[in-house]
Amino acid sequence: MNIKKIFSAVLLTGLYSITYAQTLPFDPAVRTGKLANGFTYYIRHNEEPKNRVVFYLANKVGSVLEDDDQRGLAHFIEHMSFNGTKNFPKNELVDYLQKTGVRFGADLNATTGFDETIYQLPIPSDKPEIVQHGLQIMRDWAQDATLDPAEINKERGVVLEEKRLKKGAGERMQNQYLPLLLNNSIYAKRLPIGTEEVLTTFKPEAIQRFYRDWYRPDLQALMVVGDIDVDKMEKDIKSRFGDLKKPASPRIRPNFTVQLTGKDQYIVVTDPEETNTSIEINIKQPKLNLHTAADYRAFLIRQLVNYMLSQRYADVQRQSAPPFLAAGAGIGEFIGGLDNYSMSITAKPGELEAGFKNAWRLSEQAKRYGFTPTELDRAKNVYLQQLASVLKEKSKTPSDNYVAEYVQYFLHGTASPGIDIEYGISKNVSASLSTDEVNNYLKQVIKGTDRDILITAPEKEKASLPSEQTFMEWMKAVESEHISAFQDVTSKQGLLTAAPIAGKIINSEYNKALNITTLTLSNGAKVLLKATNFKNDQILFTGTSAGGTSLYDIAHFRAADAANIVPSFGAGNYNESELSKYLSGKQFSIRPSIGERTQAVNGASSVNDLEDALQLMYAYLTQPRKDTILFKNTIARAKAALLNRQNDPAQVFNDTVTAVLSSYNIRRARQTAEDLDHIELDQVYSIYKERFADASGFTFVFTGSIDTVAIKPLLEKYIGSLPSLYRNEQAKDLGITSPAGKVSKTVYKGTEDKANVLLFFSGPFDYSFTNQLKVDALKEILQIRLIERLREDEGGVYAPTVGVTYAKYPKARFNFTVSFACAPNNVEQLIAATLDEINKIRNTGPLPVNLDKFKAETQRTIELQLKSNGFWHTYTIGQIQNKEPLDAVNTYSEDVGKITVEDVKKMATQYLGGENFIRMVLLPEKTK
Repeated sequence: MNIKKIFSAVLLTGLYSITYAQTLPFDPAVRTGKLANGFTYYIRHNEEPKNRVVFYLANKVGSVLEDDDQRGLAHFIEHMSFNGTKNFPKNELVDYLQKTGVRFGADLNATTGFDETIYQLPIPSDKPEIVQHGLQIMRDWAQDATLDPAEINKERGVVLEEKRLKKGAGERMQNQYLPLLLNNSIYAKRLPIGTEEVLTTFKPEAIQRFYRDWYRPDLQALMVVGDIDVDKMEKDIKSRFGDLKKPASPRIRPNFTVQLTGKDQYIVVTDPEETNTSIEINIKQPKLNLHTAADYRAFLIRQLVNYMLSQRYADVQRQSAPPFLAAGAGIGEFIGGLDNYSMSITAKPGELEAGFKNAWRLSEQAKRYGFTPTELDRAKNVYLQQLASVLKEKSKTPSDNYVAEYVQYFLHGTASPGIDIEYGISKNVSASLSTDEVNNYLKQVIKGTDRDILITAPEKEKASLPSEQTFMEWMKAVESEHISAFQDVTSKQGLLTAAPIAGKIINSEYNKALNITTLTLSNGAKVLLKATNFKNDQILFTGTSAGGTSLYDIAHFRAADAANIVPSFGAGNYNESELSKYLSGKQFSIRPSIGERTQAVNGASSVNDLEDALQLMYAYLTQPRKDTILFKNTIARAKAALLNRQNDPAQVFNDTVTAVLSSYNIRRARQTAEDLDHIELDQVYSIYKERFADASGFTFVFTGSIDTVAIKPLLEKYIGSLPSLYRNEQAKDLGITSPAGKVSKTVYKGTEDKANVLLFFSGPFDYSFTNQLKVDALKEILQIRLIERLREDEGGVYAPTVGVTYAKYPKARFNFTVSFACAPNNVEQLIAATLDEINKIRNTGPLPVNLDKFKAETQRTIELQLKSNGFWHTYTIGQIQNKEPLDAVNTYSEDVGKITVEDVKKMATQYLGGENFIRMVLLPEKTK
């Protein structure tokens, strides 16, 4: 192939004519500019969602810029930006934003990496004063953090607790192998979280020096995307950010890289708490910078190669007795100006050599023979269909998606031409791309130099792990053996073994207030249609009926639970491998499932692929396959996952929690290898078929881009044809109770100075829509208070989490949890503080300001939810299953507004009295 000829070709993409050597144009819908001080801005008007705007402040500032006495301070500054700025002292910034409906952590957030720090702030835009305050916050973050020494000392504990969260086998092993993988570059010495020594002892002058040196306008950019006036926003940015100052003698911002050595490197790392034996081969190479059309061609080749490799590795895993638990390979970004080809494998116990050789053989086969034309055609189709789907949703693209692109454009120059140009380039590149070009690319990528070989394993496996010489012999053995070319086997049959016999719609009712059409089919199934314009090309659908695993006794429960694996065997005429190829390029997904009280089928589809989606649903429900090989493979993988489970402290803790709760629900005790041995395929298959044998009990809900006329023949054909037995089944009440009384249990496991705490309240619940909202208010208010008390005041935790669930059937009940990680010597103090905050709410009610924050956050969330297919779909199904009115949502906002301090106090008194209270603590073994 004449590469020069290709790279001089011209791409015609819409209104643009682009040569391969030309830098791709920046999206013309974006207003961009640079101020005299070097500060850059990007502004775009976008109304998805309406009345919202997203601000991002991107800084070309990360941990690699730290001096030796500043390790961890790039990240520490990120924390301090929330703890006091010029215009928002101390915690006023977070407090103000919460009052406007912005959630700390979920909405308001920041991240620090090796090379960049990014602040994000999504806020309402329907009130000009909120937008102006948001702009002021970004200005303060750019250069006006106060870095108050008193606040610094308060925040040390929080950052150290964040660092504590990472402690464990993964971090210990990473500390050993990362210097090798990063070729002992600066990146290996500048992990963003920093060192405990620096975080504990650094002087305020060190963090202030970093801030002065690097938080400056020539390294910063503001991205603003949302429902705003672009002209006014640009004027405001120039006014607010034009006075940002650069240092008189600015330090040069180095461009750090990881240098290639041309050598192979090998390391084995073990740990007593590791649970798997794994091998990773990373082949480093220069980074693909995505600037020009030529770069995009290479990028597209990479995407296609990754897809085809993933399919081949998945095919092997579906074979009889697959040689590994998991494996995969692909090309992606690495770090420090490098990309890498990475192949990884998780071995079966005692089968490391065989597993590795089989996995490496797949890479060698692809390198030696390349991919077939049919594989490449499928991969092209998948990629183009995905882009076509994005193009269809162009007018509904969320602001967050745009902002993410502009951040990468500023930080790395990554092309952002807009979806029209990107789709046009992709179509043209795809049409001219041959298997030879793709296969030649792969040969260059899987090279014999700059290979890092990493083996990680449980400590007890250390003696059996290969030496470097032995491992290199394994590799050479595979590379020198006879390997047959890949054969791409596809099925030419239709999906269905027998065509459905359509039923009829026998009744139709339309609820104008809810915009829902309810259809009754001749087989007794019901269908609810809710057409929306929230997306241009999205249809969500779910069919559900009562029953589930509750209908089976203890002897058959595990089999009923395992029946969820039957869809993985394929459907109709296609096994799983054939089905995967059949689905390539189609924009839909289907998955049946069996839960404790229901059986269901969930799906999502584009408009054009809806019939194919419904056909596959019909196949899954009426023509499931039985696959002995895949069944045995699944059971074998499940057994292997249990083998070293006791090594991991977190798993041991979770299993203990499960064991405590299983005394109230014996059916949900943790699976053992013996349990798995008793599960039989025939029984699993029979239960699966039985659960989906009666359409008369099913209600289907369709939400989204629905043509309520055109869809009816499809519903008659694929839902009206489902078999019915008119069993009128109902789920059984298994007598499962909420944990009664008080239980306290401490688990001693692990070596790190780290504790986990779980507090669990439960009991009967007075189920109603308004009570759910009141308990949600209690949860959110307690979350706010625990962040203020445990994190901000005491510096004892990084992220306390409060959660609540409630169920109406079989008996209304609730579960309320509080969880956090901390230092072992702080456990009692922090539990006492948590219970103290709960008692304050029980005794005097919540602070009105915190209730107002909940209301603001919830009201703003409701505004977005009511314009989301996902919300309406989930809500409608939940109301149907709970036999609740569909119009309850109409008073959602009003009900939230009516919640009082007394309501929340009552919820706390009623549900958090501590009568049913489980306290679980994980401590390191040395504290026993």
